[in-house]
Amino acid sequence: MIISSATDFREAARRKLPPFLFHYLDGGAGAEQTLRANVDDLQAVKLRQRVLRGSEQLDLGVQWFGEDYALPIALAPVGLAGMYARRGEVQAVRAACRHHIPFIQSTVSVCPLAEVAAQASKPIWFQLYVLKDRDFMRDVMRRAWELGATTLVFTVDMPVPGNRYRDAHSGMSGANGPMRRVLQAMLHPRWAWDVGVFGRPHDLGNISAFRGNATGLADYIGWLGANFDPGIAWQDLQWIRDEWKGRLVIKGILDPDDARDALAFGADGIVVSNHGGRQLDGALSSAAVLPSIAEAVKGKLTIFADGGVRTGTDVFRMLALGADGVLIGRAFVYALATQGQAGVERLLAIMEKDIRTNMVLTGVKSLREVGPQLLAR
Repeated sequence: MIISSATDFREAARRKLPPFLFHYLDGGAGAEQTLRANVDDLQAVKLRQRVLRGSEQLDLGVQWFGEDYALPIALAPVGLAGMYARRGEVQAVRAACRHHIPFIQSTVSVCPLAEVAAQASKPIWFQLYVLKDRDFMRDVMRRAWELGATTLVFTVDMPVPGNRYRDAHSGMSGANGPMRRVLQAMLHPRWAWDVGVFGRPHDLGNISAFRGNATGLADYIGWLGANFDPGIAWQDLQWIRDEWKGRLVIKGILDPDDARDALAFGADGIVVSNHGGRQLDGALSSAAVLPSIAEAVKGKLTIFADGGVRTGTDVFRMLALGADGVLIGRAFVYALATQGQAGVERLLAIMEKDIRTNMVLTGVKSLREVGPQLLAR
């Protein structure tokens, strides 16, 4: 099939992947209202088209935390990315480094930190959950720092897992899940050969490194459910700010008051995010809340945003709404599942072309000029 956008990559991934993996990536919480709102609200943002502005020489570069990056994009932390392509996190970090953007490794990645860091030509960022097992948190933070991670992305919007109904229907969870997953893999031989056979080991690399034994997919849902901490509060997390030596980004902010709390906590940045619509169904979309959050803390810390981003135009819209940078998650994993590292690089090239087109047609020469003044009223 012809691939020219993230939508095409999604369809190609749907055909290639066993259903339990596709729907785990593609789905959201509950009736998926927030999942749809992320896309719909962002695509509803209208831009001011300008003409004769002389925008031939364009600067797409950004600077975050004193480091220069070629695009205003980072690859978001996505759990189990290594199940979507052979050693998927390794292929993704190579693509990110080739395009001079950050790769954020998930706590629940298949490939362990050491394997991913060894393939990165630039320092990786690492994502960490709030977990009951504080020893694990300290251990993985130490290992991330020793392996060169410069930025900790601390996810705070998952004190309990969201109700993801698709997982029960797809075979990702449920009593008959293991048998259904095996049968699905047999019916998708391209994936079974590439990832199922040659992509081993299929375990949660960072957790296995701490526990000293393999933590496989069968343990994944149970381990997460047992370790999330619904009783956590800001004051309980001060030890993380005290112990982590690098930059700290709080991921999962949807309210201006929470953004102010993150600033008071000592965060260097935030991610405006509803976890891709995978937590509270009925929560507002990232695009809907981003302007008010930017009004509250813009210039005081670095603002990233995610949720519903499928094109370079969506990236540009997020910047116009007040973000300093944009995380892409599902979009890059669709591409990873379809064509591996080459697919992610191709997607980034498509997005870069989109951003360039948007800059010319809105009359800006640098992304530093992008802001609310480009929104059509």
